[in-house]
Amino acid sequence: MTHVLGLDAGNTKTVALLARLDGEIVGSGRAGCGDIYGAGSSGVYGTGSPELALAAVEAAISGALGNCHPAAIAASCFSMAGADWPEDYELIRAELARRGFRQNVAIYNDAIGALRAGSPDGYGVAVACGTGTATGARAPDGRWWHTSYWQEPQGAHELGRMTLDAVYRAELGLEPPTALTARVLAWFPAETVEQVLHAMTARVSPGRPDLGRLARGLLDEAAAGDATARRLVQTHGTAMGEYALVAARRVGLAHSDFTLVMAGSVLRHPAPELKEALVARVRAEVPGVRPVLSRFEPVVGAVLLALEQAGVSVDEAVLARMAASLPPAALFAT
Repeated sequence: MTHVLGLDAGNTKTVALLARLDGEIVGSGRAGCGDIYGAGSSGVYGTGSPELALAAVEAAISGALGNCHPAAIAASCFSMAGADWPEDYELIRAELARRGFRQNVAIYNDAIGALRAGSPDGYGVAVACGTGTATGARAPDGRWWHTSYWQEPQGAHELGRMTLDAVYRAELGLEPPTALTARVLAWFPAETVEQVLHAMTARVSPGRPDLGRLARGLLDEAAAGDATARRLVQTHGTAMGEYALVAARRVGLAHSDFTLVMAGSVLRHPAPELKEALVARVRAEVPGVRPVLSRFEPVVGAVLLALEQAGVSVDEAVLARMAASLPPAALFAT
């Protein structure tokens, strides 16, 4: 047993990495949505196909393993969106066993992989905001918790929906004019807001666009000072901070200066307003909180958890070896 396997499954992509026990990454694979609630759901979350999700998981694993047999895997960790309820873990574990992963297998919600990727010691609270949002916490005494379906403030899709609603309200004079209107018109593209509304609600439609792609424009305009964009972003960041505090309380970290890991494509956007609002809400109750932007992609957290499960002491040498051998950034792009 000479290798470990880590996998991160999300709604946009599923990525797997194979690593030697010294931390060097030697294989990688990528596939589509690996969320058993989201795969093939046609935009209605919760109606997804576990079969499609697990096929994506299998494809990513196959790409990472190459010629390495599962018998050579000392430990494996699967950090997965959709690992929410006990029956989800039972299903995933059974399907992994059917694919040859039967021993020393750990399954976590994807928030925990994101936490391990960004926290120096693997403990603290993580807010991973990408297509959706996952919040999780892990304490040194072994307790861990994730928001699962409790999570209310979501990711890029919700931010896009908020952007569109604000533009509608501004068009009706219910809110002040906003630079978001020009962003939305250019993105669709359309000449009027009514054309946008028609495209989004028409009985006969060629297909509605992925509103998550509006999130970047919202963050850009917040950074540029647009009052409506700033209000939306600050409200959303504050709400994410509230859920981070809930996670800290659930594992007994609320009275300690814990690490707050911020991860995911939305929180990696260079505009500071969303991150600042999140941290400010947490800092109001935990003044000594230590906010960090994740050093690694969430799948690296799954690899680190697998290494620790295999008895490897993860030190800076292991992390440096891993960082030097990571696949190209295109593997992780959304």
